[in-house]
Amino acid sequence: MNTSPHTPFLIVGLQPWDTTIGSNCKNIAVELAKRTKVLYINIPLDWNTVVKNSSDSQDHIEFRKNVRKGKTDSLVEVEENLYVFTPSSIILSINTLPPGRLFDYFNLRNNRKIAAEVKPILKKLNFQEFFLFNDNDMFRSYYMKELLKPLLSIYYSRDNLISTDYFKKHGTRIEPKLIEKSDLSVANSTFLRDYCRQYNPKSYYIGQGCDLSLFDPNKSYSKPQDMEGIANPIIGYIGFLTSMRLDITLLENLAESKKDWSFVLVGPEDSSFTGSRLHQMENVYFLGSKKPEELSTYLNFFDVSINPQLINDMTIGNYPRKVDEYLAMGKPVIATATKAMSVFAEHCYLATNASEYEILIDKALSENSRSKREARINFANEHTWDNSIDNLLSAIQKTINLKGKNN
Repeated sequence: MNTSPHTPFLIVGLQPWDTTIGSNCKNIAVELAKRTKVLYINIPLDWNTVVKNSSDSQDHIEFRKNVRKGKTDSLVEVEENLYVFTPSSIILSINTLPPGRLFDYFNLRNNRKIAAEVKPILKKLNFQEFFLFNDNDMFRSYYMKELLKPLLSIYYSRDNLISTDYFKKHGTRIEPKLIEKSDLSVANSTFLRDYCRQYNPKSYYIGQGCDLSLFDPNKSYSKPQDMEGIANPIIGYIGFLTSMRLDITLLENLAESKKDWSFVLVGPEDSSFTGSRLHQMENVYFLGSKKPEELSTYLNFFDVSINPQLINDMTIGNYPRKVDEYLAMGKPVIATATKAMSVFAEHCYLATNASEYEILIDKALSENSRSKREARINFANEHTWDNSIDNLLSAIQKTINLKGKNN
């Protein structure tokens, strides 16, 4: 196989380029573009989205309609070496179809429609040979290896999507097949790597990149007004307060048991949290949503940070980015023990219940030191997109070497 360090990447995935939320796929594309050419395929419209025409996706829809009408360029160089292509096709919405041949038939039609638009763009950009990087796009890109014929096809697993209702219906059948036929798979957690390894022995953990530029432990911070008067020690959590991911009962038991600790929760709440007993507890403080640039200020005044997540199919394999943010500020972290947390074990305290949380928070408070703080900061700063891409390229090279031995 003839490759070079500058072999370009074609990226397909679930995240539209014009999303307003953070996206692993976009971060990976930006980092790869520092090294080689990258073509990022924006997700096309589907008929269900067009018919619903919801206000949440209005800009997304209008942009693609303008591409269809020729009012907006379908191919844009968003920065040096990084191109975004938006297909003009509207594909069929097929998730309501029963699993099996009918779904596969129409899914192949959708794949062919997208591939037919991508092929001329590959030629225009002189992508004669390229790597196909598939970010969890198990349906729309299921046949892209066969249709586009890349040098290598790479499946990227960053979430246990088949635990969700939408992907469960067809994904439990489709995703294992896609992992199996891909040349290699990579994952951002050891749990997801092991999941992929069931279907493809060439499955690698490449870590998770994090943008920690907003979390500077050496900056001088002024205490937020809504934290004035809150007694130490402060045990804090930052993030979406949702019962789908967090253990409300654990938090209630912990706050009830340790009334001399202050529990500060920063972030929006779902209905389960707003209706919980936590709101009646005098040592629990809900501070609401904050701007991203404000989070480090609140985190700076925590004595201990926690991540009391539930263990379920959705959370067990997820990489906890917030833990990197906690550690980047030098804070002691107590988190629920999961397989994904194993990579943090040297720098975090891992608990399985409220009693262990209580013991470990006490331990973290008593043994906190400058050397531990510096070790946490250094560890978090290893989790860069640059390092993650190095691991990706290393996994690709291993696969190429294996192919060479087998030929």
